[in-house]
Amino acid sequence: MKAAILSVGTELLFGEILNTNTKYLSQQLNELGIDVMYHYTVGDNPKRLAETINDALNKCDLILTTGGLGPTQDDMTKEIVTEMLHDELILNESILKALEEQFKRRNWKMTDNNRKQAYFPSRAVIFENNCGTAPGFALEEGIKTIVCMPGPPREMQPMFVNQVRPFLDKNRDGFLAFQMLRLFGIGESSLETVLLDLIDEQTDPTLATYAKQGEVTLRIASKRKSKEEAENAVKEMAERVKEKVGQYIYSMDGEELYEVVGKTLLQKHITLSCAESCTGGLFAETITKIPGISEVFDRGIVTYSNRAKMDELDVSESTLNTFGAVSEQTAVEMAEGLQKVTGSELCISVTGIAGPGGAVEGKPVGLIYICVRYGEKTVCKELRTGNQDRLWNRNYTLLHMLFLIFKILNENN
Repeated sequence: MKAAILSVGTELLFGEILNTNTKYLSQQLNELGIDVMYHYTVGDNPKRLAETINDALNKCDLILTTGGLGPTQDDMTKEIVTEMLHDELILNESILKALEEQFKRRNWKMTDNNRKQAYFPSRAVIFENNCGTAPGFALEEGIKTIVCMPGPPREMQPMFVNQVRPFLDKNRDGFLAFQMLRLFGIGESSLETVLLDLIDEQTDPTLATYAKQGEVTLRIASKRKSKEEAENAVKEMAERVKEKVGQYIYSMDGEELYEVVGKTLLQKHITLSCAESCTGGLFAETITKIPGISEVFDRGIVTYSNRAKMDELDVSESTLNTFGAVSEQTAVEMAEGLQKVTGSELCISVTGIAGPGGAVEGKPVGLIYICVRYGEKTVCKELRTGNQDRLWNRNYTLLHMLFLIFKILNENN
């Protein structure tokens, strides 16, 4: 089944409201095995709304709309859908009574235009709204179905989960399974090249790559007649991918890198401390997003100045004068000094030039040194980002810090 999602509201076009409904419904429909082909957004204009619905009907069997079900004159979704699917609006006495009771219960005055929300197409399947005053509905004509829901997410989402999803589930034509693999250290184009044989032969399962800063997500999806068939097909393909690029995969189920690292530290009961210079506390702020991480995370120290590195971590003044604050030698002394101070099993340090200024001869913006001291083992990594953007360099450095810890913690697995 091919579907389109139509968001109605001029406020969306003006950017006054963030449209989260489209993302939510796309995810929900994918889980049902319904292929979302188009996203539409249209303002509160009857002519353009009708044109958009007509276009979607020509391309898809199912349309889900959000918005335009309120009591005011510019709320026209119900009227347009009814007309386009050749039905008529009639008063639903039970809905009217429920609305009157709702207004009375809340001590609100019910105006005449609120009665508009009790009118529905004669053939409609009505979905109650337990979080607002605008019920939703589904209207079918032949093989075409339009489902209309209110715009506010706090009203739309419960309606979808409790009423719309079961309605759609009855008509599903397959089961969709998917798995999200998260990779670091390989670019999207390089990943595609390595997996080219799998991509070229794909029919089902399908592979799709999505890139973001320093990372790639690989989505493996399969649509089969049964849930078990779909899940098995995805699992088999995921193992084939792992054989080719396993050294870059840090998650087989879509978790963020910091979540994977934090979970591993907690599972293995490995204590952690960090000393940051160029990232200014970003690592500590990120790792403490994880609930319960206080069981293993001891402290984070921001040693931005040379004086702080000497006072807090016992970095040698001679090292700083000879090699500079941004050097492998300084990063190593930071990590080793941190371990002496904290006693943590794993200590990580970072020093570098985030930019846009600060470069000196032989040390460009984006030069970073990351050092991990784990037990008696010391690992130091030099990173040259080649980027002048300060925010980008800091965030990219954070990912490298996390991935270095991930590799060290999993090197014997």
